[in-house]
Amino acid sequence: MTGVPRHHERTRAVSSAVAAPNESSSSVGGRNRQPPTLANRVEYGALRSVVAVLRRIGLRPASAVGAGLGSLGYRPLKIRREVVEKQLRAAFPQLLPDEVQRIARASYANLGRMTTETALLPSYDRERIIDLFESVEGWSIVEERLARDKGLILVSGHLGNWELGGAYLAARGLPMQAVVRYMANPLFDRYLTRTRERIGLTIVHDDEAVRRVPRALRGGHAIAFLIDQGAVGLASTWVPFFGRLAKTPRGPAVFALRLGAPIVFGVAIRQPSGRFRLTFEPIDTTSTGNLEADVERIVTDYTAALERWVRRAPEQYFWHHRRWKHQRAGTPPELGEPK
Repeated sequence: MTGVPRHHERTRAVSSAVAAPNESSSSVGGRNRQPPTLANRVEYGALRSVVAVLRRIGLRPASAVGAGLGSLGYRPLKIRREVVEKQLRAAFPQLLPDEVQRIARASYANLGRMTTETALLPSYDRERIIDLFESVEGWSIVEERLARDKGLILVSGHLGNWELGGAYLAARGLPMQAVVRYMANPLFDRYLTRTRERIGLTIVHDDEAVRRVPRALRGGHAIAFLIDQGAVGLASTWVPFFGRLAKTPRGPAVFALRLGAPIVFGVAIRQPSGRFRLTFEPIDTTSTGNLEADVERIVTDYTAALERWVRRAPEQYFWHHRRWKHQRAGTPPELGEPK
C-alpha cells in the first residue's frame, strides 16, 4: 500500500524535472499521427522498393551501395554539405581544407551504409546480428550494473551504427527499450518502429518517456537514449561539446538520480573489416544532494564520453545535424553555433 504513493510521487518529481517548462510534447506525437501526405507516400514507396532490391544482394554489397548513395548527398547533391563542413571546421580547427572535405565525404558514406544496414535488420536472426560484431569491450560493466536491480540507462550518440548497437543488446537477450523521436514522415516512422520491434526492442516515443521510463527501470529493463540532439520542447542542459555549448538532453541524468539507475555509455564503431567494435564505459551518477549540479555534471560527463569517441572516428559521426543551433540568450559567439 505505501509503495504506490511513493512511486507516484517519484514519477511526478521526474516529470517536473524532465518536461520542458511551458512546452507540451503531445504536439509532437499529434503531428506524427496526422494522415500521411502524397509526398510521404511517394518517399515511403521509394524506400520500400530500394529495400526490396538490397535484400536480394546481401549485406556487404548492400552496405557498399548505401555508401555510394550516401556519397551522392555530398557531391553532386550537396545536401547540408555547408553545415557538415562548417561544423567539422569548428570541431577540428587544426584540419586542412582537404582533410575536412575527406571526413565530410566519408560521413555521408557512413550515413548511407548505416541506413541500408538498418533497413535490412528485420531479415537478420539473432546469431547474424551478433556476428556483425568482431569485438565487445566492457560487457561485464553492463552485466554488473543490471545486477543492481535498478534497471540500466544506456546512452549513446549518432556515431558509428547506433541502430546495430541496440540490435546487438536485444540479440544478447537484454530486456531493451529505446526512447526515440518521431520522424517527420509518419510512414517512415512506423516502418522504423516495426524494424526495431522485430529485433527485440520496445520503442518509447519521447512524448511517452516521462510515464514509461520509470516503469521500465523499476521492472529491471535497460533503456537507451541518444543524447546528442537538442530540440524544442526537450528538457536540456547546455554543456561543452568540442568547446562550444550544445543543448543536450538531461532526461537520462534526471532519471538516474531520481530512480537510482546506473548509466553506461556505449558506442558501435565500424572497423576496417566491415564489422563493428562495441564498447561500454560507466558514467558516474553519484548524488551529492544538489540535483541541478549533479544533472549538469552527469550530462557533461556523457557528452565528454561521446566527444572522445567522435575524435577517434569523426568520419562516422552524424555532422548533418546542426548541433549548436539552440543557444541560451547571452551565449558568447565563440561558444555558440559556428558561422
